[in-house]
Amino acid sequence: PGFTKALPFRHELLAMEADNNNFEKRALAAEKKVEELTAKLAALTTPSQAPETKAEESEESKLLDAPPKNTNHIPQARVWELFDKQGELTAEEKYDLVRSIGEECIQDVELKNLLAKKPNPIAYDGFEPSGRMHIAQGILKAINVNKLTRSGCTFVFWVADWFAFLNQKMGGDLKKIRTVGEYMIEVWKACGMDMTNVKFVWTSEEINAHPDQYWGRVMDIATKFKLPRIIRCSTIMGRENEAELFSSQIFYPVMQCADIFHLKADICQLGLDQRKVNMLAREYCDLVRPKLKLKPIILSHHMLMGLSQGMAKMSKSVPDSAIFMEDPADMVKKKIAKSFCPPLIVEGNPCIDYVRHIVFAKNREFVINFKEGPKAYTDIDTVVADYTSGVIHPSDLKPALTEAINAILEPIRQHFETDPHAKKLLATVKSFQTTR
Repeated sequence: PGFTKALPFRHELLAMEADNNNFEKRALAAEKKVEELTAKLAALTTPSQAPETKAEESEESKLLDAPPKNTNHIPQARVWELFDKQGELTAEEKYDLVRSIGEECIQDVELKNLLAKKPNPIAYDGFEPSGRMHIAQGILKAINVNKLTRSGCTFVFWVADWFAFLNQKMGGDLKKIRTVGEYMIEVWKACGMDMTNVKFVWTSEEINAHPDQYWGRVMDIATKFKLPRIIRCSTIMGRENEAELFSSQIFYPVMQCADIFHLKADICQLGLDQRKVNMLAREYCDLVRPKLKLKPIILSHHMLMGLSQGMAKMSKSVPDSAIFMEDPADMVKKKIAKSFCPPLIVEGNPCIDYVRHIVFAKNREFVINFKEGPKAYTDIDTVVADYTSGVIHPSDLKPALTEAINAILEPIRQHFETDPHAKKLLATVKSFQTTR
C-alpha cells in the first residue's frame, strides 16, 4: 500500500482494480445464468422420471405371443357333405371347407371376406427338399390342398431349394436338394392330390427370374425389424439355440416373409410351427409405406405327432417316429406296434392323433376287429369315447390303424415300384443322409 500511494499513477491502478472486481461479478453472474439455462435444457430433453405407461401393443404383437388355440369346429361330416356336393360351393360352404384345415386362423373374418369376394384366391406352402417325405408332409398336405382347390383356390407349392441350402440341408449340396425336390413332387402327384389348380414353383428359378422385385422386398423387410424379432423366427427352421445359428439362417425368415408377398399369397397354409414368420408378414403390412390393407391370412394346420412318447411333431431325422410315404407294409406295422399308445388316454396319444387327422380325413369309416367281430366307426368322437372307456384297447387300435394307413399308402408304394423315373428318384434320395 505504501508503494502504491507513492506512485503518481495510483488513481489509475485503483480504477483497474474496480474494473477487475466488476468483471469477476459479471463472470459469476454469467456462469450462474449458464447453469440455469443448462438445467432448463436438461429438463426439456430428459425423459420424465414419472412411471412410464406401456405403449399399446398392436393386435399382431398380441397374437404373436398368445399360445395358439384349436378353433377348428367344423365336423368331418360337413367336409364330406361339401365334397359330395355337385357344382360350385357358396361362399359360406367354401369357408366351412377351408376353415376345417386350420387349428388356428388369423383372422376368421378376413377369410370369410376373401372367399366371398375373390373367386380364385392364392394359397401357398413352402417345403425344404430335405430327405424322404413322411405322411404329415404327404397325406395330410394332400388332404388340405384338395379342400382349398375344391373351394376355388389355386395352391402354390414353393419348392424351397435355396432355403434348404441356407438351412444346410443335404449338406448344402444343391444338386442333391434338387433331386429331393423332384422326388417330393412325384410323391404329391401319387398320393391322391387333385392337381387341377396346383402349381409347383422352384425358389431358385422364380427368384432368378425376378431378382429386382424379390430382393428389393427382402431388403425392405430387413429394414423394418430388429435382429431379436428375426431370431424369434428361428424355430421355423427347427433351430432352438440361437448361438448355433449361421448367418445364412438369419436371412431365412426375412426371405420366407418376402415369399408371401412375391407370390401374392392370400392364404399362408402352413403348419403351426411356421406361425412366427407368418405373423412377421402381417406385422410388415403395418410397417411398410404405404401400408398394406389386405394382410395374408394365416391358416395353420395341425402338427402330426411323432410315434414316440412326447414327440409333439413328426420328425424325419428320427426315422422310427415317422411313417414315410413309401415305407413297406411290414415297416409300417413294426413302427405302429412300437408306438406310444397309453390305454384310456387320448391326450398326447399319436395313434389316436393319426386316426383323427389321417384316417378319418381320408376314409369315411374306420374298422376295428374285436374278438367279438368287426365294428365300423364313422366318426372320431365315438372312437375317443370307446377308447377312454376301455372298450377299445391299444391291442385293438394298433392293428386297425396299421391296416388303414397301409391302405392309404399302397398307391404311393405302387407308383414308386412301377414308375421307372420315380423308382430311380427314390433310390437316389434313400442314398442321401438326412440332415437335421
